[in-house]
Amino acid sequence: MQQTLENFLRALRAMEVRVSPAEAIDAHCTVDTVGYANRTLLKDALCIALAKTEDEVVRFDDCFEMFFAREEFRDRDEQKAPDEISPSDSNLIEDHPLAEMLLGGSETEMAQAMEQAANDAGVANIRFSTQRGLFTRRILDRMGLRDLESLIANLKRAEGTDATLMAERLEDGRRYLFDEVRQYIDRQFELYARSAGEELRAEFLAKTNLSSIERRDFERMHRMVRRMAKKLATRYNRRRKHTKRGVLDVRRTLRRNMAHDGIPFETLWKQTKIERPKIVVIVDVSQSVAAAARFLLLFLYSLHEVIATLRAFAFSSHLIEVSDILKTKAVEDAIPEILDKIGFRSTDYGRAFADFEENSMDALDRHTTVIILGDGRSNDTDPRMDLMRQIHDRSKSVIWLNPEPEPFWGTGDSEMHRYKTFCHVARTCSTIQDLERVIDDVMKSYFRT
Repeated sequence: MQQTLENFLRALRAMEVRVSPAEAIDAHCTVDTVGYANRTLLKDALCIALAKTEDEVVRFDDCFEMFFAREEFRDRDEQKAPDEISPSDSNLIEDHPLAEMLLGGSETEMAQAMEQAANDAGVANIRFSTQRGLFTRRILDRMGLRDLESLIANLKRAEGTDATLMAERLEDGRRYLFDEVRQYIDRQFELYARSAGEELRAEFLAKTNLSSIERRDFERMHRMVRRMAKKLATRYNRRRKHTKRGVLDVRRTLRRNMAHDGIPFETLWKQTKIERPKIVVIVDVSQSVAAAARFLLLFLYSLHEVIATLRAFAFSSHLIEVSDILKTKAVEDAIPEILDKIGFRSTDYGRAFADFEENSMDALDRHTTVIILGDGRSNDTDPRMDLMRQIHDRSKSVIWLNPEPEPFWGTGDSEMHRYKTFCHVARTCSTIQDLERVIDDVMKSYFRT
């Protein structure tokens, strides 16, 4: 039964229920204590040992019911009751265990034989829908299908009514067995491979140009962005707590412990002040950049745990502050409202920087990182390099993210090479992987150990 429990833990992990090695040991101890006899007791005990959140409890329940369901061969005893095997029939199928099981075996015997064959075939390793046929055939071969097919072929060639009738009965049994094994494989696919397809899709989307993301993938992308943001937030929260103590203050420690002959029973630390990032983000929401703006804003507003101040500005023909919209509404709802309000218009970078200088330049200081997202194409209007210089001089750093490939910079109406002069970092940012790297670099500039 150890293999059964290990497969169940693997299925839980596939359904995004986190199970650590220590928790796996707890699960084995739990099963040793309660056993498998009482299904409800087993389910409740394992749930207490393994599920840590409400979402995980729901996923645990679904996984448990699916894993321990035994739906295959359910109608074996009801609709397809085992046939009586006459002595003459026994002679025809002698030394063919699968044939004997198909004709006279019970539901339990059939199910046990199939599950044993499935374990031998490694069905828990199924990952893709294209593997269903492969594992179906592996299970059937381990149950003795090849011998059964040879037997049917021999019976068809043999003379006599009994042999012909037996071949027909075995063919019916073979079709029945195929259907039940396919049903079993479908259930195993749901158990072990449900998340594999999602992971494959997520890996593809992470490398896909943001402007090419289809609307039907927005929800999946939002989950991916939040997951990335949570990972970064956890990393830098941990680093901030780790460095908060600072380094040992030797002089104060020795002075404090003079009463103990200088033995440092009490240690005093130099306090290291770790500043949380202050970020101003200015995003172009014209049609060519709106998709990237959506995910950058979502990423930044998902990092609220480690960002002290975040002010967001959006522009196309002119610039407005959108911080209040993003703070009062869910980002998924706020971004479409922002796009409706200011997006998809002719881009004017000079006018946008002038609006920022008039209303919000005082927001910048030597602790502020400015992130600008845009393609630098100002439609042949004045790019206002003087204001770009002011932004550079007043801030800690200026990072420009351009969704266009670098060879396109400076072509046509692009002013990117001129803007790049006043940026500490200017790089192509066309996927959410690029976004993650950029935000990670910003965090590192504040949280140095």
